[in-house]
Amino acid sequence: MEHPSQPSVRHFDHCPWLFADEATEEQRAAQREVQRAVGGDTGIGERCYVAESAAVFPDRLRLGDDSYIAAHAYVTGELDTGSHCTLNPFTTVRGNVVLGHGVRIGAHTSLLGFNHSMAPDRPVYRQPLTSRGIRVGDDVWIGSHVIVVDGVTIGDHCVIGAGAVVTRDLPAWSVAAGNPARVLRDRREVRGAGAVEAEVEVEVAMDPVAAAAVSGVRPDEGRTPATRPAPDPEPRAVAAGHPQPTPHDRRAVQTAKAADTEAAAAAPERRSDDNRTPTTRPAPEPGAAAAGNAERAPHDRRGVQVAAPAVGAEVADLPGIRPGGGRTPATRPAPDPGPRAATLAGFADTARDQAARLLDRCWDGEQYVDRPGAVPTVRAHCDAVEIADLLLGAVPEHLTAEEHIGRLSGLQDPKSGLVPEFGEPLPVADADGFIGEGAALYHVLCLGYALDLLGPGLPHPVCGVRDMTSRQLIARLEALPWRTGAWGAGAWVDSLATAAHWNLRHDDGGDNGHGTPEALFGWLLTRADPWTGMWGRPSAEEGRLQVVNGYYRLTRGSFAQFGLPVPYPERVVDAVLDHARDARHFGPGRENACNVLDVAHPLWLCTRQLGRDADGYRSGEIRDWAERQLATVLPRWQDGRGFGFGPGAAGPGPDPGLQGTEMWLAIIWYLADLLDRSGELGYRPRGIHRPEPARQGIGGLS
Repeated sequence: MEHPSQPSVRHFDHCPWLFADEATEEQRAAQREVQRAVGGDTGIGERCYVAESAAVFPDRLRLGDDSYIAAHAYVTGELDTGSHCTLNPFTTVRGNVVLGHGVRIGAHTSLLGFNHSMAPDRPVYRQPLTSRGIRVGDDVWIGSHVIVVDGVTIGDHCVIGAGAVVTRDLPAWSVAAGNPARVLRDRREVRGAGAVEAEVEVEVAMDPVAAAAVSGVRPDEGRTPATRPAPDPEPRAVAAGHPQPTPHDRRAVQTAKAADTEAAAAAPERRSDDNRTPTTRPAPEPGAAAAGNAERAPHDRRGVQVAAPAVGAEVADLPGIRPGGGRTPATRPAPDPGPRAATLAGFADTARDQAARLLDRCWDGEQYVDRPGAVPTVRAHCDAVEIADLLLGAVPEHLTAEEHIGRLSGLQDPKSGLVPEFGEPLPVADADGFIGEGAALYHVLCLGYALDLLGPGLPHPVCGVRDMTSRQLIARLEALPWRTGAWGAGAWVDSLATAAHWNLRHDDGGDNGHGTPEALFGWLLTRADPWTGMWGRPSAEEGRLQVVNGYYRLTRGSFAQFGLPVPYPERVVDAVLDHARDARHFGPGRENACNVLDVAHPLWLCTRQLGRDADGYRSGEIRDWAERQLATVLPRWQDGRGFGFGPGAAGPGPDPGLQGTEMWLAIIWYLADLLDRSGELGYRPRGIHRPEPARQGIGGLS
């Protein structure tokens, strides 16, 4: 029985922000039971609260740290939130909805990430459901009594006024209100509180529904004051009363799609250029939303509940997963060499036992090919050297070590230091002396590290980088396509920085690129976006794909390779985890080696910089993601053939080959190390994907 002086469950349901500081141990235990009882595929972060009176029946729920679902909220379908997200009393969230970090949703607001078709050939109740989904960026404040319809994307840092009906995309930093909602101004414009108040009052005066909804309710308080308080410096009238989120979760401005059609809430085909793939589902049977509510596992030491992914019967043996869903509870004793430990170790033993077979498969009698039937490439030979070193601690047995060195060293042009592809002419350098694109850029990495593993390293400096002036380098960096092709820009920086690293090993009387790293790091450190820690901008078509993948390539060759700390590591973690929730790139069956590596490495790099303890920044979400990825990838090993790169247009495709195998072996190490379990593998990357810096600092940056 609750003590009369203690807040009741009903009190916390309506004021969940008080729970962390005021709840008793009994109430905390009861809340854990409420969270465990939530059905569907559920993962709930640390310091979260789910109201006992809320109707939460998800197919999939990911609730980020420090988030809550308040009294009488109604949640169905698939909801994925970042940290510090709030669903205030009587909020409705249905269908496919993704929220960023620091999203505040006012009372009585509805986010409806599904729709009915309305063809005239059948009654409405027999119409199938469609779902494009709703995506909400970071640091977004949605007021009370707002309706957001299916297919809408709301950019980062938006504020939406009470009673608005959002029928089309809103660009980042918008202040919007009305029915249909329209952009009133850019939030970054500095205005006094009175100007904001007058602006919104004019807007809602045009719309009786919106005007009736502007009631002055503070979601933090759950009460409607009898008289409206005087406006304060925050735009309370705009969003019906939640304090503005702190800068902690803010990110870069996101480029939102333009939407020219103001569709009604029921329109199933709002616009033709929507980047989400529509899915059609039959209308649910009564009670279907609550079907399959398996018992949830207890909280682990990070306070996250996770259901076992559906990857087959072997899921119980995969890392961090146990039958019945969820991860190991906090009271679990030290692990013994049981199924969890055996999975990674067993996988590595299998890979080692089969390494010679998969290398044989990719040797055509004269040269290495990525997979049978493919043409020989420089990268295939280098991948073979990396795989043999990683798994066997030896060179591929088809050639002696001296023959491997002779063949690979002979590929580098002694005059330019560049390495063309087999059968292709030497690349033509640009005006500043270095190349801008093509396979030769990656050959600086793969050939250099293959020869590094074999002993001698690249025999010649990369002259275009050695002779490039700081002025030329800055001009090239400024001209890279950061807005439209951040991956290509990051790949170019990776190649240039790696060439500078190799050049520093040579001493032929020239500068050898000694000035290049200082100029490069100076430019990078002053151009990193403080909201994301990255370079480049997201797009409506690809989300953060180009930016995150470019970040991996850029930091691999620069900050990681030279052992220097990256700027804004917390913001990087925020942006990367947000990207990792993008179903376009990480939906079932859509992961490829590039996309997973380009999330795993930045998370690893930043967590090592921030601290690797279990209570580190967003550690629960990071470990949860790493466990799910391991559970997905380990069963994909094909005996004697290795890993396929993965689906999609990028890379060599899903057939097993040397590139996919080399990359996934490194990815598995990084995922395991994020879980502090890489020692079970018995291998550690030493080539391109080595975790240790290749050198420690440079000049005044060391």
